[in-house]
Amino acid sequence: MTAPLLSVRDLRVSFSTPGGPFEAVKGVSFDVAAGETVAIVGESGSGKSTVAASINRLLAGNGRISAGSIDFDGRELTTLSEREMTALRGAGIGLVPQDPMSNLNPVHTVGAQILEALQVHGRPGGRARVLELLDMVGIPEPERRVDQYPHEFSGGMRQRALIAMGLACEPRLLIADEPTSALDVTVQRRILDRLGELTGNSGTSVILITHDLALAAERADRVLVMFRGELVEAGPAGAILETPREDYTRRLVAAAPSLATTPLIDAGGVPDDQPETLVSVEAVGRSYRLRGRARGEEFWAARDVTFAIPRGRTVSIVGESGSGKSTTAKMLLGLETASEGTIRVGGKDLARMGRRELFAVRRTVQPVFQNPFASLDPRYTIADSIAEPLRVHRIGDRRSRGMRVRELLDQVALPADLAERLPHELSGGQRQRVAIARALAVEPELVVLDEAVSALDVLVQAQILELLVDLQRRLGLGYLFISHDLAVVNMISHEVHVMQRGRIVESGTPESIFRSPQQDYTRELLAAIPGGIAAGA
Repeated sequence: MTAPLLSVRDLRVSFSTPGGPFEAVKGVSFDVAAGETVAIVGESGSGKSTVAASINRLLAGNGRISAGSIDFDGRELTTLSEREMTALRGAGIGLVPQDPMSNLNPVHTVGAQILEALQVHGRPGGRARVLELLDMVGIPEPERRVDQYPHEFSGGMRQRALIAMGLACEPRLLIADEPTSALDVTVQRRILDRLGELTGNSGTSVILITHDLALAAERADRVLVMFRGELVEAGPAGAILETPREDYTRRLVAAAPSLATTPLIDAGGVPDDQPETLVSVEAVGRSYRLRGRARGEEFWAARDVTFAIPRGRTVSIVGESGSGKSTTAKMLLGLETASEGTIRVGGKDLARMGRRELFAVRRTVQPVFQNPFASLDPRYTIADSIAEPLRVHRIGDRRSRGMRVRELLDQVALPADLAERLPHELSGGQRQRVAIARALAVEPELVVLDEAVSALDVLVQAQILELLVDLQRRLGLGYLFISHDLAVVNMISHEVHVMQRGRIVESGTPESIFRSPQQDYTRELLAAIPGGIAAGA
């Protein structure tokens, strides 16, 4: 038999903590053959990303490989010098990390950073190769985008730039850590198709770390399931996900959302007692003048956007990266100024409000963003983060704010003893609950949720969605829910708007949008959903 490209044996990884060593990976063993795609799935904290970091010898902080071996192409990685590992990273083992804003340098252009990845390993091609890579991963107008900075890219385009960097030197093994969690389904399909071509044509192996079981089922040859640092189940993708042996794997499969999943809310039309309109968006647009454009030419990120959000209802916006979803949310939050049209909050025009009035209105509209680790100050305790909006709006005194923090922690089902911890001491799901608690602190009427569950594993995602629905029922909240995950949107929405190139192209209930779409673009989005679980098979 041919020797595997990668062989991991009895891998153990531990981290030093004030309470003693914590073992994050406990005796994990697996192989990856040349040209094979292996998916590692599991909830947040299961150890899957720690295994990936161990292979590249990039463990964070005080983490260390305490036992085991990692053999890559006949070389024992645990004994290589740092210089030898530096030469291997990128050239032999490529990496696509999850968080693009933390992994792209904000002071260098995207093109310069991809070019650096080529130059470090002496690869030819220069700027022409960079343009080829940008086009390959689906970034529009690569000739213009190559000279832009990361902040000028959408979240999805930044993730695609990282994928281009990971593929730049055509490595034999590519470790992709949640490479598509921030991407819409159409771009996701294009990226994964390209990874599939690499596997088939050049023999590149892929380790795909993901919480998306449908993606694992569709794209991987084998699936490894991790739980609390241990490998609890492994086998062919179809067998693992269709007939799982372990209870934990069965729970993962059951929690995965699909278009066949029963919605968490009753979306069957507006009730007889027409609810109060919290926000109305009327023919709104936002234009920019971008570097590299012809003089006087404008780029419209959003155009002629119209919808309303009633009290106690969830209105969702779906569409691919760059469709205008987040721009619309920023205008509603007052973080961007509309170039045209009218946004009314509580019947009042945002554009006509003075600074003081706009500040008061922001108590009624609060955001929850995609990455809670980035939106929580790492120096603040959880109690300080939740109480911050109360301090800013001068609500209550120190004692009453402390009581409110405890009440909010209880509302989002977090134990009170987390109040004095720092964000890095919490799991991803716990941090997102803290972000929701902070948004609720000033008792808003509307919460804007911009990709608020896209980075969470399926078990935590299911808990957060149930929490949002429960809070809406108890507090009468309105939600603007922005997502590229159509299965999640189907579960939580009363009304759905599909955006393409800055415009709403189709609107209706989840039933009408997802069961009988009228537009080709909507049908294209639905067709791009990974098969198996997500499609409700």
